[in-house]
Amino acid sequence: KDVEPLAAIDHSSIAYIPIEKNFYQEHPDVSRLNDAEVSQLRRDLDISVRGAGVPRLGLSFAHFGLDTDLLDGIAAHGYREPTTIQKQAIPTALTGRDIIGIAQTGSGKTAAFILPLLVHLLDQPELEPGEGPIGLILAPTRELVQQIHREARQFAGVYGGGAVRCRMAYGGTSRMVQFRELRHSTVDILVATPGRLIDLVKMKATSLRRVSYLVLDEADRMLDLGFEPQVRSICERIRPDRQTLLFSATFPRKIDHLARQITRDPVRIAIGQIGEANSDIRQHFHILPDDTAKWEWLRVHITPYCIEGSVLIFVARMGEVDILAEGLHAMGIECGTIHGGMMQSERDRVIRDFKNDKLSVVVATDVAARGLDIKSIRTVINYDPARDIDSHVHRIGRTGRAGIKGDAHTLLSAKESKAAGDLVRLLESAGDSVPTEVMSLAMQNPKFRQSRDWTSHRGRRGGGRGGRGGRGRG
Repeated sequence: KDVEPLAAIDHSSIAYIPIEKNFYQEHPDVSRLNDAEVSQLRRDLDISVRGAGVPRLGLSFAHFGLDTDLLDGIAAHGYREPTTIQKQAIPTALTGRDIIGIAQTGSGKTAAFILPLLVHLLDQPELEPGEGPIGLILAPTRELVQQIHREARQFAGVYGGGAVRCRMAYGGTSRMVQFRELRHSTVDILVATPGRLIDLVKMKATSLRRVSYLVLDEADRMLDLGFEPQVRSICERIRPDRQTLLFSATFPRKIDHLARQITRDPVRIAIGQIGEANSDIRQHFHILPDDTAKWEWLRVHITPYCIEGSVLIFVARMGEVDILAEGLHAMGIECGTIHGGMMQSERDRVIRDFKNDKLSVVVATDVAARGLDIKSIRTVINYDPARDIDSHVHRIGRTGRAGIKGDAHTLLSAKESKAAGDLVRLLESAGDSVPTEVMSLAMQNPKFRQSRDWTSHRGRRGGGRGGRGGRGRG
């Protein structure tokens, strides 16, 4: 966050190489659908779109016009059909349109921008030594950068070694190592955190001149972390006629403002209720007297949860991570920790051990809530409630991934009434029932209670200012 943004440049003085962005040819099966059928499919899939000339959705990977190598690679990696966001986002991206995509965590957003990126870059002029990348993907955390990079390499690998070159850059590791990797190689796809990318551009390790496909993943988190000036400066440094895709699980007003400024004539694609939790996640809430009761609850339940699969536990503060982990170790449970005070190599080792089932449980702060993609996680426990509802959605999104059901347990003590109020609003916005005990705790919060009383009072008066359902005094 302390990295000085990039200086502005005059794009009119630069002779950019012409680029092609539209590679989409509608499949005959899709063409045969009439407008009413397309609208019904979107309703059935809970897809809402906004924008002019939105392409029709595809229902299978064969509908996207991808080459045989890529289709074979998709099948080889176990992908049978596109996820909901992929069904609409992939054809839209292949037409060259800018996208604002809002979808649940674990919904397949990464492939929704990686697959069109591969089509895009393979049609661009070859990179000269010292040029690159063509595809730039910005992400807020090291963990998410690593996850995206793995998936990009997985799909790029179908074209043979070295045909599509992927690299990543993030803080917490040596700048000079990353400098040498970028300076002495040609890179087609670069996945990076904003701060480290700016460092490397200033060091002339890489250039943004050939970037024509820009992705901002989990943009809301980047702004939450204070990266807005850096993100804006990177966007302003890239050719204005680029293709831009912005993805997020939530869509607060500040993201809407940023999206409007960095995209051109975008198609907005939203899956489900914005900010809603994944429907594959079963949420459970436990109201407990105090923090001591939370530990007793965890001590009783942790072993059965470990039998079902991996368990991820979130706490609010770094100091609590080690305390909780020590208690679990004393019970004989293989437990790792992740928090912002750890070296990156330590965090990587814990994540690797967690993925390889060497650890049953990981205790973490919110640093792990984004980008941790481990399909064996069956249970998430919010030992402390998240600081806001967006963080809650991202936390619990670590389970219920790739269509596999998961459980999220949120523990609330009697003093955490504000968090209970936030959860009531989330559940109500998703059309879910609110447990009586959660509502009772929320009503102990003066601000929440006042908001409910005001709503109820307003409803009894019949609406408008005059109390007769209309404006004025009637």
